[in-house]
Amino acid sequence: MDRASPLLSVRDLRIGFGDSARPRPVVHGVSFDLAPGDSVALVGASGSGKTVTALSLTRLLPSPPARYLGGEVLFAGRDLMRATEPELMAIRGAKIAYVFQEPATALNPVIRIGEQVAEVIRLHRPGVDPRPEFERLCEWVGLTAPARLFAAYPHELSGGMQQRIMVAMALAGEPQLLVADEPTTALDVTIQAQILALLRSLQHRLRMGLLLITHNLAIVAEMVDTVHVMEAGRIVESGPTERVLSAPQHAYTRALLAAVPRLFESPAAGAEVPAS
Repeated sequence: MDRASPLLSVRDLRIGFGDSARPRPVVHGVSFDLAPGDSVALVGASGSGKTVTALSLTRLLPSPPARYLGGEVLFAGRDLMRATEPELMAIRGAKIAYVFQEPATALNPVIRIGEQVAEVIRLHRPGVDPRPEFERLCEWVGLTAPARLFAAYPHELSGGMQQRIMVAMALAGEPQLLVADEPTTALDVTIQAQILALLRSLQHRLRMGLLLITHNLAIVAEMVDTVHVMEAGRIVESGPTERVLSAPQHAYTRALLAAVPRLFESPAAGAEVPAS
């Protein structure tokens, strides 16, 4: 694909929930692009529509109760809003992969780790031997003793190890786009930094596109080239990350920045939000 052409182009995406006759809209005309190898963030408070938007890209929201009300999601020029279920199954995991928040609930507690990763490999890369591929993926995500991990259950791993396994599962299909939905939720600060550094390193190494879903502006500053700020299901501000964070134009963006804790400041410092 031409570098100038978007890998992902979302246009006027509208999502609602409820009765088909009168669904309640929750995502209102969201539009953004992501070029091959680029990193983009959707940022906003809880309930702003970030995760609903991310899951809608491959129609992971079950319908009903979700209602896909309109718009386009063009991936490599193909509109996923009009794709058939078999076509979507061929894209989920293989072309667009997800790292979900809270790995303890995303992993199946009664299936061994190796089998969960092997299932992804068999589904999206038939003919590849899962065992050596599991070992390679463990090396990529910084996990040692792959033979022990292959036979382990999720509860036998720490939260940081569980999240690394989630990243390994996402990479197992060799995707072109990785969607990371609050990938450091429920992890302590040290492990958060390790997971973010891992994602950044793997994105550059594998030349993947990265769509980061987060409420944390400190993560945005470190991780992405472009940021889209969401409020109440709408993108209210977009631009290069450095510009948006240093000179925000929208009052909601300024409010988010004012809420970020700062070391060595009095509680009142930075708390005032300039008028729009």
